[in-house]
Amino acid sequence: MLGAALANSAAAQTTQSEVFVTSDISTSTTWTANNTYNLQKQIYVLPGATLTIEPGTIIASTTGLGGSLAVSKGAQIFVQGTKDNPVIMTSKDDVATWIGGNPDTATWRETANEWGNLTIMGGGYISEDATTGNVPTPNASNVAAMEGLVAGFAGDPKVLYGGGNDDDDSGSINYLSLRYGGKVIGLNNELNGLSLGGLGRGTDISHVEIMNNVDDGIEIWGGTVNLQYVSIWNVGDDSFDIDQGWRGKAQHVFIVQGFSLDASQGSGVGDNAIETDGAEDSDWQPVTSAVIYNATVVGQPIDGDGLTAWRDNARVQYRNCIFMDGGEKVVRFDDVDGDGAQGYGHNGTTSWADTWTTPFDSYSTVNAPANPADFYKSQVDGNLAEIKDSVFFNNNDYAEALARGIDAPGNNNVIEPASMPIKGITRDGSVVKGGKVMQRVTKIDVRPTADAMTSAGMAPNDGFFTTGNKYRGAFDPGNPNWLHGWSAADAMGFLGDKQIIADMVIGVTPVARLVVSPNVTKATVVRNGQVLCDETPISAGGGVFSFNCGGTVVNISRVGGSYQWTVPAIGASGKLRIIDL
Repeated sequence: MLGAALANSAAAQTTQSEVFVTSDISTSTTWTANNTYNLQKQIYVLPGATLTIEPGTIIASTTGLGGSLAVSKGAQIFVQGTKDNPVIMTSKDDVATWIGGNPDTATWRETANEWGNLTIMGGGYISEDATTGNVPTPNASNVAAMEGLVAGFAGDPKVLYGGGNDDDDSGSINYLSLRYGGKVIGLNNELNGLSLGGLGRGTDISHVEIMNNVDDGIEIWGGTVNLQYVSIWNVGDDSFDIDQGWRGKAQHVFIVQGFSLDASQGSGVGDNAIETDGAEDSDWQPVTSAVIYNATVVGQPIDGDGLTAWRDNARVQYRNCIFMDGGEKVVRFDDVDGDGAQGYGHNGTTSWADTWTTPFDSYSTVNAPANPADFYKSQVDGNLAEIKDSVFFNNNDYAEALARGIDAPGNNNVIEPASMPIKGITRDGSVVKGGKVMQRVTKIDVRPTADAMTSAGMAPNDGFFTTGNKYRGAFDPGNPNWLHGWSAADAMGFLGDKQIIADMVIGVTPVARLVVSPNVTKATVVRNGQVLCDETPISAGGGVFSFNCGGTVVNISRVGGSYQWTVPAIGASGKLRIIDL
């Protein structure tokens, strides 16, 4: 008879105290994992103070209050999450759905706007022409008030970002999951999941996730901050939005377009996957000059907007990427952002067409800095704008992309191959949200395959990029999926590249191993290398699947991304481990 508990059964959940955060942080403070923190309003980490957040800490704010966290210029934040113990910022309504307070049991809900967001402001150069006193050349005095924050008085420094230090250090973020945020301040004024204003390259951001947000997933205004391992799902506007002269680098960016709310596009239903604005007006400097390696961009196949949108003289190099399921344009040439900017070619700047054929180090002389080579460091070869060494699959409109030469042999792109460049994807049926036809992704195996398995080039070994393997997309076929173990996407069961196993023991002696496929479509029991049973479990309802192994009934329960194994005959149960395939 099968029996026993798993050697790695889940540890008992500890009782946590709730700490109501009601005032700004003016002295260095540590938030610990034995508490949960409830932001009761817009909370600022003030200049000179440091906020450290320990691994496993949960910040869960009361729905409807708009509790948010903003790190002012001159302050620092250190989010110290790990793969096994991420930091989670969400709402109390979200936590209320977790079984026993276990975030591994999270389930996806069609909602957002339950709390605010995380905003970090720094002192790097920005390009903003809407602030009195700002000038069109790079200047340390150029500042801007952060979108979505309310100043206490005119010129309130705690809401300002920008300066003259591109090496500015606002701290670090590691393994942070932000869920169900984006407080609506007013018409066309909503909080992004993560807002980064004027951050310098001294700030480290790695392994950050946005799951559901009413506005953009991540928005960057100016500065030089670099990002790695970024996941953005189901946000209500642009997934990755760039403005005011960002001059940074990003690698391993994963975007899944969808929706958070049944609201208008841009306020609950996804807009562009990646939207890049150059400067607040196109002849100001700095202008956006960035490079993005290894992105996987999964669009909406019917009513999604552009996979890449371009405005106001933006220059971006995309390399080793996957662009798929775009229902609109692969390259969307918007020219201007609708805020009074003049677009490409204004006042002697580079035209739209020439941006794609002009070498990266042909610096504009219009409102230029004295040392442009030191000012624009992210691009080190190629042209100002390009998409190279990438795969394009199941996209609707290539017209502008082809006009810009993505099919030129030297770009090494693969356009509409016979095989999908990832292992698999499953979507819900079509639903109308905000007047747009949406097909939500419910399961995705992100591992590259076919033409995405190899590439002509790879990211340079410059101290920031992860290098060594030539492939396309956000996930290295030679390494485990970096979303496993810490992300909402994992906990909610969206990832299809997993194996679920349990070591079955009697007493302390392992006697068999249970292997369950994703979606519980197959269950296999193996003992001493011999297959005892290989069954298709039958759904018993309520997330329970059952099969008979040699006369012993075994039940498998799935709640969110957590799996439980039970033998009713002996009352034994335990949590199954999840590993990479």
